[in-house]
Amino acid sequence: MLYLLNFVFFQVGWFSSVYGGAQQMPWLGPLAVAVALFVHFRAARRPLRELALVLSCATIGAVFDSLLVALGWVQYSSGIFSQFMAPYWIITLWMLFATTLNVSMRWLRDRDRMAAVFGLVGGPASYLVGGKLGAIVFVDQFAALLALGIGWATMMPLLLRLSENFDGFAVSPMRTDNA
Repeated sequence: MLYLLNFVFFQVGWFSSVYGGAQQMPWLGPLAVAVALFVHFRAARRPLRELALVLSCATIGAVFDSLLVALGWVQYSSGIFSQFMAPYWIITLWMLFATTLNVSMRWLRDRDRMAAVFGLVGGPASYLVGGKLGAIVFVDQFAALLALGIGWATMMPLLLRLSENFDGFAVSPMRTDNA
């Protein structure tokens, strides 16, 4: 049940983020993500580990997507702090993505090649759908999609490794605290 709930919360949060970004309601996605994070942390055996993963992914995502903006390959119309940074709803979307790593995407662990292919295809596909919905504009589509494909193919296995280190859902008989 947890896997299904995690998957559903991700889909609702993703759509809320993209729709909100496209419709000049950039707060909509972060609101949905906040609800998903609340449920996620309540379900975790060790929520502080999950929090570390979520914050790590937010940082990685902020840097990655801000690089695409700074290079002039993509643009966003709402939720922007700086013309060189990704909007805040994209950063919270990375936080939401982090919630899937130890739950619904756990099956990709120790499958680095499959994770890389998943990132290579799924990363750019997600952004393309976001573009079709009006949340992102590809100024240089070829460069952006190439960077997205390479970036996500590289990051997926690394993020899954990171999730192993910050797994708040694994049973650990040695530890009894929430850390």
